Amino acid sequence: MSVADLDGLIAALPKAELHLHIEGSLEPEMMFALARRNRVAIPFASVDEVRAAYRFSRLQDFLDIYYAGAEVLREAEDFADLALAYFDRAAGDNVRHAEIFFDPQTHTARGIPLGVVVEGLLAGMAEAKARHGVSSGLILCFLRHLDEAAALATLREAERFLDRIIGVGLDSSELGHPPGKFARVFARAGAMGLKRVAHAGEEGPPDYVREALDLLHIDRLDHGNRAMEDPALVARLVREGLTLTVCPLSNVKLCVVADMAAHPIPRMLAAGLRVTVNSDDPAYFGGYVNDNFRALAAAGGIGRADLFQLARNSFTGSFLPEADKARHLAAITAVENMPC
Repeated sequence: MSVADLDGLIAALPKAELHLHIEGSLEPEMMFALARRNRVAIPFASVDEVRAAYRFSRLQDFLDIYYAGAEVLREAEDFADLALAYFDRAAGDNVRHAEIFFDPQTHTARGIPLGVVVEGLLAGMAEAKARHGVSSGLILCFLRHLDEAAALATLREAERFLDRIIGVGLDSSELGHPPGKFARVFARAGAMGLKRVAHAGEEGPPDYVREALDLLHIDRLDHGNRAMEDPALVARLVREGLTLTVCPLSNVKLCVVADMAAHPIPRMLAAGLRVTVNSDDPAYFGGYVNDNFRALAAAGGIGRADLFQLARNSFTGSFLPEADKARHLAAITAVENMPC
């Protein structure tokens, strides 16, 4: 198929997004609007200046500006607006379901009550369901550069929202903060019935992926690129059927891979890994989920069959009930059976 044909197929395919940091969907225009609304000073004079700052050479460079941008989020209305803006774009990409990360410690450390964050996000998610029919789930992430005691305190504070949170995750600075540092809090979350996911193998080594599997007992692996350096680990991930939530544009932007032509997703698919395509922090990394699909297709790494497999993986790797998965998978098959 030509690139144009692949673009049309990408647009037509129903898909789920499983690796999206809602704070990372804060576009510069909204950053300025919320700064005005909340009378918050930000260290940028214009939208163009913000975009010029989005030149990262490593994860920590990105995180520094990410946390600065979060300063404008103060009220439940801000979080609702943020969520709805993401879902408006996601619906335009034919995303039918999204499981979104949020970082409560980023906000509670600024004096923003956890309830303000959660209630605001849930309001935006509910409006997105009413407006677009997009279902969603909320995953509470712990900041790994903080200690486990802080994560445990956050989980205790979140207990009153457990009926509205589907899982816990682990994000922020990976190097020097191995998954095993959070074994107790993940064990407690699992005992509460929460799903467990973790960032591992983005900048960190393959051993971080092993720790996430063996010590955190994760249900899904976020990133996992560097697992490809270890054939035995790849074989284990295939054998266990673990879903990987990979973020191509993010990987290039943060210099995890040299360029899109070198991205490991084609090799991951060939190895039999259950890999998915996601946007990570789209306001910072240059695109939402279809932009990531298109970048891979334009680089020549994936074709028609791969697109269908990636879309199917996104639903089979989700935490949706089996009946909902089956409904979405049937919608993908309907697209596959359409005349070319």
